[in-house]
Amino acid sequence: MAWTAISTRNETPPIARGGWLDALRFIVASMIVLHHFQAAGPVPLAESLHPVFERGGFLLTNFFLIDSGYVLMRVYGGAVGRGAMSPGDFFIKRFLRVYPAHLIMGLALVALVVLSAAIGVAPRNPEWFAWDQLPAQLTLTQAFGLHGGLGWNAPSWSVSALLGCYVLFPYILRALRTMGPWGVMAGVILLYLVANEACHAFLGYPVYQMPLKFGFLRALPLFILGMGLAVFSEKVFVAPRLARIVGVSAAVGLAVVQFHDKNALISLTFISLIILAAGAIPVLRPSKLVERASVVSFSMFISNEVVRIAWFGVANVLIAKYALSTEVQWAIWGAGVLAAVGFAFAFHAVIDDPIQSWIKRRLARGRIQRRPVEQGAVVSIEG
Repeated sequence: MAWTAISTRNETPPIARGGWLDALRFIVASMIVLHHFQAAGPVPLAESLHPVFERGGFLLTNFFLIDSGYVLMRVYGGAVGRGAMSPGDFFIKRFLRVYPAHLIMGLALVALVVLSAAIGVAPRNPEWFAWDQLPAQLTLTQAFGLHGGLGWNAPSWSVSALLGCYVLFPYILRALRTMGPWGVMAGVILLYLVANEACHAFLGYPVYQMPLKFGFLRALPLFILGMGLAVFSEKVFVAPRLARIVGVSAAVGLAVVQFHDKNALISLTFISLIILAAGAIPVLRPSKLVERASVVSFSMFISNEVVRIAWFGVANVLIAKYALSTEVQWAIWGAGVLAAVGFAFAFHAVIDDPIQSWIKRRLARGRIQRRPVEQGAVVSIEG
């Protein structure tokens, strides 16, 4: 019975849209929005409810980075591994997926700050809008030791770090493919533990508390961990019933340990188990709603900080001018959270998705034109 529940002889279900992996991406994106908004209420949620609303931000980022490595490995690992997609094509595809939305939101925030200054409304925390931080942010280089990780659209540091991971993806893939599934698991776990100890020894921080200018060094071990989880899940079959039990148990375990303290390494184990379990459950009846929500999760991530700054820039003026009650302030706060989600859906539908569709057409056209030169080689750049 145990061998049929966990086996290398059965075929792992292919990754598909509209299932638990997609649902998890939207859930985590929503929690990231809540984390960024929690301090903007009349009383921070970390003080009024539980410290996890503040300290849990590193966990959400961990999930985002691990999940990125996992999904990209399962979606593109085969094509990149067999040479159907070159390392350059892979990077270009990923860069063009994230950069246009990032640049638009960055410039929108600049316009907001300039316009506010023109009408005489100064930001409450001007240090978060230092102009010398902006170049690295707009170019997504702030995670590679350059000045620019704080302020403006600060969460974009993780997108910057992922660009470095995209560059290394084909070469990490090549190394992981030479090992068996259990060797891969042991290797990626050991790599993370070594990276964590090295950061402690040389920089005085655990990996998850690295300064943002070292964001790439923080992201890479987690991204590789996600890739390793994907290799394991492709080679080791886990029965759907067992996967559901593991996923629910890990989610409960994560909630319990976080209720008491950070418990970073234990929490990382639970996050990994949740992702493994979600990927092992076959998508028998894909949900279009879940798929749509997952696709919008990137827009939620890249835009929520800009919405927060704009929303509470206006809200704080109104609260001070009219001495609004605490109840009204909480209503404004809740409306702001909903506005961030609604804006993300609108941004995706009106701006991000049309841009991505245009990019895909251009890349596909370029692929077709290159085929004769490449003597029949197929360069897969589809989305």
